[in-house]
Amino acid sequence: MHSIVKTAAFIATALLLNSAVSAQSDNTDSTGLPGDNFSLAAALDLFSKSNSIEEFEKKLNAENNDVNNLDLNGDGQIDYIRVIDKTEGDAHAFVLQALVSADESQDVAVIELEKNGASSASVQIVGDEDIYGQETVVEPADNDKTSFYSDASEARVSGPAAIDNAIVVNVWFWPSVRFVYGPAYRPWVSPWRWAVYPGWWRPWHPVAFHVWHPRKAYYRPHYVIAPAPRMMAAHRVYRPTRVHSVTVTRRYSAPVGHYRSTTTRKTTVVRGPQGRVRATHTTRRARRH
Repeated sequence: MHSIVKTAAFIATALLLNSAVSAQSDNTDSTGLPGDNFSLAAALDLFSKSNSIEEFEKKLNAENNDVNNLDLNGDGQIDYIRVIDKTEGDAHAFVLQALVSADESQDVAVIELEKNGASSASVQIVGDEDIYGQETVVEPADNDKTSFYSDASEARVSGPAAIDNAIVVNVWFWPSVRFVYGPAYRPWVSPWRWAVYPGWWRPWHPVAFHVWHPRKAYYRPHYVIAPAPRMMAAHRVYRPTRVHSVTVTRRYSAPVGHYRSTTTRKTTVVRGPQGRVRATHTTRRARRH
């Protein structure tokens, strides 16, 4: 009997240690930055499948879509993400903004969309530097074109949209894009604010990183990290309007500072027609999306 008890105790201890090691290994990819808890690829995927910007905002804030695990103010509840369209001509910047308090909001990311032909458009999502440690850019992968287009020949954009010979996916046939460039569209500004939320929304508790991180894996094959923002018109529309929270900046100053001081810088030159330089963009290292 004594030996059976000892054996059972040994097995239980081994299982506990194994679980601890597994949990630790699951956390090795964590940077400690708030961006670990928001999936840029998932947000862009939801945008691609939405029929309106209002529908997109609703999908962003649905727990079962596994896009948002942010609790920027540390109150133990998921933050509501509202969407605001900043637009000029055919350039749109859809700001994804977390409501932090009655007085503060924090931009999490911006979806930058530009029309560059009669039936072509390009898109990227840019994670905010206070959330990801640097501007982190994600875009549709070329190998995903069959998921989004009825005509695969429409899935590429060439010329000015190319950076370092990269292929840029044409997103004209995304329902959200057709909606935005339709004649009846008016720029969407979310009506919701701190403590005034839609009746269907209820916040939930954030989960641990090792639980949350695997949920983002579904989206990764369909999106890639880009070396720099290429939607220069949309980026110019957005930058003067960027909103950041002092509370968030202070709370995450240590991990953001560590990230910026321990990563390698790389400068990418963004070229336009005839090879003229449109902009330069400095990044530190490839990031998860």
